[in-house]
Amino acid sequence: MGKLDGKTALVTGANSGIGLATAKQFVNEGAYVFITGRRQAELDAAVKEIGKNVTAIQGDVSNLSDLDRLFAQIKRDKARLDIIFANAGVAQYSPFGQITEEHYEFHFNINVKGVLFTVQKALPLLPDGASVILNGSIVGSKGMSSNSVYSATKAALRSFARTWTTDLKSRRIRVNVVSPGPIDTPGLDKLLASGQVGEERRKAIHAAVPLGRIGTPDEIAKAVVFLASHDSSFVTGTELFVDGGFAQV
Repeated sequence: MGKLDGKTALVTGANSGIGLATAKQFVNEGAYVFITGRRQAELDAAVKEIGKNVTAIQGDVSNLSDLDRLFAQIKRDKARLDIIFANAGVAQYSPFGQITEEHYEFHFNINVKGVLFTVQKALPLLPDGASVILNGSIVGSKGMSSNSVYSATKAALRSFARTWTTDLKSRRIRVNVVSPGPIDTPGLDKLLASGQVGEERRKAIHAAVPLGRIGTPDEIAKAVVFLASHDSSFVTGTELFVDGGFAQV
Protein backbone atom coordinates (compact mmCIF):
# COMPACT_ATOMS: atom_id res chain seq x y z
CA MET A 1 0.00 0.00 0.00
CA GLY A 2 1.42 3.36 -1.07
CA LYS A 3 1.40 6.57 0.94
CA LEU A 4 -0.59 8.33 -1.80
CA ASP A 5 -3.01 5.58 -2.86
CA GLY A 6 -6.07 7.02 -4.59
CA LYS A 7 -4.71 10.57 -4.68
CA THR A 8 -4.55 12.84 -7.71
CA ALA A 9 -1.50 15.10 -7.96
CA LEU A 10 -0.19 17.89 -10.14
CA VAL A 11 3.54 18.52 -10.65
CA THR A 12 4.50 21.60 -12.64
CA GLY A 13 7.82 21.74 -14.44
CA ALA A 14 7.95 17.95 -14.40
CA ASN A 15 9.82 17.25 -17.62
CA SER A 16 13.20 16.86 -15.88
CA GLY A 17 15.13 17.13 -12.63
CA ILE A 18 13.27 17.48 -9.34
CA GLY A 19 9.84 17.66 -10.99
CA LEU A 20 10.29 14.43 -12.93
CA ALA A 21 11.75 12.59 -9.95
CA THR A 22 8.82 13.70 -7.79
CA ALA A 23 6.21 12.71 -10.36
CA LYS A 24 7.80 9.23 -10.52
CA GLN A 25 7.83 8.96 -6.74
CA PHE A 26 4.18 10.06 -6.52
CA VAL A 27 3.19 7.33 -8.98
CA ASN A 28 5.27 4.77 -7.10
CA GLU A 29 3.33 5.71 -3.95
CA GLY A 30 -0.04 5.14 -5.66
CA ALA A 31 -1.04 8.56 -7.01
CA TYR A 32 -2.30 9.52 -10.46
CA VAL A 33 -0.18 12.44 -11.66
CA PHE A 34 -0.70 15.29 -14.10
CA ILE A 35 2.56 16.85 -15.26
CA THR A 36 3.21 20.12 -17.07
CA GLY A 37 6.10 21.73 -18.88
CA ARG A 38 6.78 24.16 -21.69
CA ARG A 39 8.39 21.69 -24.11
CA GLN A 40 6.23 18.92 -25.54
CA ALA A 41 9.09 16.63 -26.59
CA GLU A 42 10.50 16.56 -23.06
CA LEU A 43 7.04 15.97 -21.62
CA ASP A 44 6.56 13.01 -23.95
CA ALA A 45 9.88 11.56 -22.80
CA ALA A 46 8.88 12.08 -19.17
CA VAL A 47 5.62 10.21 -19.69
CA LYS A 48 7.55 7.26 -21.11
CA GLU A 49 9.93 7.31 -18.17
CA ILE A 50 7.13 7.47 -15.60
CA GLY A 51 5.35 4.67 -17.40
CA LYS A 52 1.82 4.65 -15.95
CA ASN A 53 -0.84 6.72 -14.20
CA VAL A 54 0.32 9.97 -15.77
CA THR A 55 -1.08 12.62 -18.10
CA ALA A 56 1.10 15.34 -19.61
CA ILE A 57 -0.36 18.74 -20.47
CA GLN A 58 1.93 21.19 -22.25
CA GLY A 59 1.80 24.74 -20.95
CA ASP A 60 3.56 27.70 -19.37
CA VAL A 61 2.60 28.42 -15.74
CA SER A 62 3.05 32.16 -16.34
CA ASN A 63 0.32 32.04 -19.03
CA LEU A 64 -3.08 32.17 -17.33
CA SER A 65 -4.85 30.73 -20.37
CA ASP A 66 -2.57 27.70 -20.22
CA LEU A 67 -3.45 27.29 -16.53
CA ASP A 68 -7.17 27.50 -17.31
CA ARG A 69 -6.75 24.78 -19.94
CA LEU A 70 -4.76 22.64 -17.49
CA PHE A 71 -7.35 22.75 -14.72
CA ALA A 72 -10.24 22.27 -17.11
CA GLN A 73 -8.69 18.97 -18.20
CA ILE A 74 -7.97 17.87 -14.63
CA LYS A 75 -11.59 18.64 -13.74
CA ARG A 76 -12.86 16.63 -16.72
CA ASP A 77 -10.57 13.67 -16.09
CA LYS A 78 -10.45 13.38 -12.30
CA ALA A 79 -12.81 16.03 -10.85
CA ARG A 80 -10.46 16.80 -7.95
CA LEU A 81 -6.84 17.45 -7.07
CA ASP A 82 -5.42 16.26 -3.75
CA ILE A 83 -1.80 17.38 -4.11
CA ILE A 84 -0.02 20.24 -5.86
CA PHE A 85 3.75 20.40 -6.18
CA ALA A 86 4.38 23.87 -7.64
CA ASN A 87 7.85 23.10 -8.91
CA ALA A 88 8.19 25.04 -12.18
CA GLY A 89 10.86 27.69 -11.94
CA VAL A 90 13.84 29.31 -13.61
CA ALA A 91 17.21 30.56 -12.38
CA GLN A 92 19.86 32.74 -13.98
CA TYR A 93 22.74 34.71 -12.50
CA SER A 94 22.96 38.48 -12.87
CA PRO A 95 25.25 40.71 -10.77
CA PHE A 96 23.62 43.62 -8.98
CA GLY A 97 24.24 46.66 -11.16
CA GLN A 98 23.70 44.68 -14.36
CA ILE A 99 20.14 43.45 -13.79
CA THR A 100 17.81 44.13 -16.71
CA GLU A 101 14.06 44.50 -16.78
CA GLU A 102 13.89 41.34 -18.89
CA HIS A 103 15.86 39.38 -16.26
CA TYR A 104 13.51 40.60 -13.53
CA GLU A 105 10.30 39.86 -15.44
CA PHE A 106 11.53 36.44 -16.60
CA HIS A 107 12.04 35.28 -13.01
CA PHE A 108 9.03 36.89 -11.36
CA ASN A 109 6.61 35.85 -14.13
CA ILE A 110 7.45 32.16 -13.77
CA ASN A 111 8.65 31.78 -10.19
CA VAL A 112 6.12 34.04 -8.45
CA LYS A 113 3.21 34.82 -10.77
CA GLY A 114 3.20 31.24 -12.05
CA VAL A 115 3.07 29.73 -8.55
CA LEU A 116 0.46 32.20 -7.30
CA PHE A 117 -1.99 31.54 -10.11
CA THR A 118 -1.28 27.82 -10.30
CA VAL A 119 -2.44 27.41 -6.71
CA GLN A 120 -5.22 29.99 -6.83
CA LYS A 121 -6.79 28.53 -9.97
CA ALA A 122 -6.57 25.05 -8.44
CA LEU A 123 -8.53 25.99 -5.31
CA PRO A 124 -11.96 24.90 -6.63
CA LEU A 125 -10.55 21.41 -7.28
CA LEU A 126 -8.84 21.01 -3.89
CA PRO A 127 -10.76 19.04 -1.25
CA ASP A 128 -10.53 19.95 2.40
CA GLY A 129 -7.29 18.54 3.78
CA ALA A 130 -5.38 18.79 0.49
CA SER A 131 -1.63 19.37 0.42
CA VAL A 132 0.19 22.15 -1.46
CA ILE A 133 3.99 22.06 -1.68
CA LEU A 134 5.98 24.96 -3.14
CA ASN A 135 9.51 24.42 -4.41
CA GLY A 136 11.66 27.04 -2.73
CA SER A 137 15.43 27.20 -2.40
CA ILE A 138 18.14 27.86 0.12
CA VAL A 139 18.82 31.11 -1.75
CA GLY A 140 15.63 32.48 -0.24
CA SER A 141 17.50 32.51 3.07
CA LYS A 142 21.12 33.04 2.03
CA GLY A 143 22.70 36.08 0.42
CA MET A 144 24.59 34.55 -2.49
CA SER A 145 26.18 36.89 -5.01
CA SER A 146 24.55 37.55 -8.39
CA ASN A 147 21.33 35.89 -7.17
CA SER A 148 19.29 38.86 -5.98
CA VAL A 149 16.30 38.48 -8.31
CA TYR A 150 16.10 34.69 -8.18
CA SER A 151 16.56 34.74 -4.41
CA ALA A 152 13.75 37.28 -4.02
CA THR A 153 11.36 35.03 -5.95
CA LYS A 154 12.09 32.13 -3.62
CA ALA A 155 11.67 34.32 -0.54
CA ALA A 156 8.24 35.25 -1.92
CA LEU A 157 7.27 31.57 -1.98
CA ARG A 158 8.20 31.24 1.68
CA SER A 159 5.87 34.15 2.40
CA PHE A 160 3.11 32.56 0.31
CA ALA A 161 3.27 29.41 2.43
CA ARG A 162 2.74 31.41 5.61
CA THR A 163 -0.13 33.56 4.34
CA TRP A 164 -1.89 30.77 2.46
CA THR A 165 -1.73 28.57 5.55
CA THR A 166 -3.75 31.26 7.31
CA ASP A 167 -6.05 31.90 4.33
CA LEU A 168 -6.86 28.20 3.93
CA LYS A 169 -6.98 27.09 7.56
CA SER A 170 -10.78 26.68 7.54
CA ARG A 171 -10.34 24.06 4.81
CA ARG A 172 -7.40 22.35 6.54
CA ILE A 173 -5.34 22.68 3.35
CA ARG A 174 -1.68 22.35 4.29
CA VAL A 175 0.83 24.60 2.52
CA ASN A 176 4.53 23.96 2.91
CA VAL A 177 7.81 24.78 1.18
CA VAL A 178 10.56 22.32 0.35
CA SER A 179 13.85 24.18 -0.07
CA PRO A 180 16.56 22.24 -1.86
CA GLY A 181 20.23 22.96 -1.63
CA PRO A 182 22.48 22.27 -4.62
CA ILE A 183 20.95 19.34 -6.52
CA ASP A 184 22.35 17.39 -9.46
CA THR A 185 19.87 18.47 -12.13
CA PRO A 186 20.04 19.70 -15.74
CA GLY A 187 19.09 23.12 -14.39
CA LEU A 188 22.15 23.28 -12.15
CA ASP A 189 24.37 22.07 -14.99
CA LYS A 190 23.01 24.84 -17.23
CA LEU A 191 23.45 27.45 -14.50
CA LEU A 192 27.08 26.43 -13.95
CA ALA A 193 27.97 26.04 -17.61
CA SER A 194 29.67 29.41 -17.87
CA GLY A 195 33.29 28.33 -18.25
CA GLN A 196 35.77 29.06 -15.49
CA VAL A 197 33.24 30.99 -13.42
CA GLY A 198 30.92 28.00 -13.43
CA GLU A 199 33.67 25.58 -12.46
CA GLU A 200 34.74 27.82 -9.58
CA ARG A 201 31.15 28.01 -8.37
CA ARG A 202 30.78 24.23 -8.54
CA LYS A 203 33.92 23.71 -6.43
CA ALA A 204 32.75 26.33 -3.94
CA ILE A 205 29.34 24.66 -3.62
CA HIS A 206 30.83 21.24 -2.90
CA ALA A 207 33.15 22.76 -0.29
CA ALA A 208 30.29 24.60 1.42
CA VAL A 209 27.96 21.59 1.86
CA PRO A 210 28.61 19.95 5.26
CA LEU A 211 27.80 16.51 3.82
CA GLY A 212 30.46 17.10 1.18
CA ARG A 213 28.35 16.53 -1.92
CA ILE A 214 25.42 17.86 -3.88
CA GLY A 215 22.05 16.17 -3.55
CA THR A 216 19.98 14.10 -5.95
CA PRO A 217 16.49 14.77 -7.32
CA ASP A 218 15.27 11.57 -5.64
CA GLU A 219 16.26 12.98 -2.23
CA ILE A 220 14.03 16.01 -2.83
CA ALA A 221 11.24 13.82 -4.21
CA LYS A 222 11.13 11.76 -1.01
CA ALA A 223 10.84 14.93 1.06
CA VAL A 224 7.97 16.13 -1.14
CA VAL A 225 6.18 12.80 -0.71
CA PHE A 226 6.47 13.28 3.06
CA LEU A 227 4.86 16.72 2.80
CA ALA A 228 2.17 15.40 0.45
CA SER A 229 1.22 12.41 2.59
CA HIS A 230 -0.51 11.81 5.90
CA ASP A 231 2.95 11.36 7.45
CA SER A 232 3.07 15.17 7.69
CA SER A 233 -0.55 15.63 8.81
CA PHE A 234 0.45 18.12 11.55
CA VAL A 235 2.92 20.07 9.39
CA THR A 236 1.85 23.29 7.67
CA GLY A 237 3.23 26.74 7.00
CA THR A 238 6.80 25.49 7.31
CA GLU A 239 9.95 25.29 5.21
CA LEU A 240 11.72 21.96 4.97
CA PHE A 241 15.37 22.36 3.99
CA VAL A 242 16.85 19.43 2.06
CA ASP A 243 20.30 20.85 1.57
CA GLY A 244 22.99 18.70 3.17
CA GLY A 245 23.25 21.34 5.88
CA PHE A 246 24.29 24.07 3.42
CA ALA A 247 21.99 26.79 4.79
CA GLN A 248 21.95 25.50 8.36
CA VAL A 249 25.47 26.05 9.67
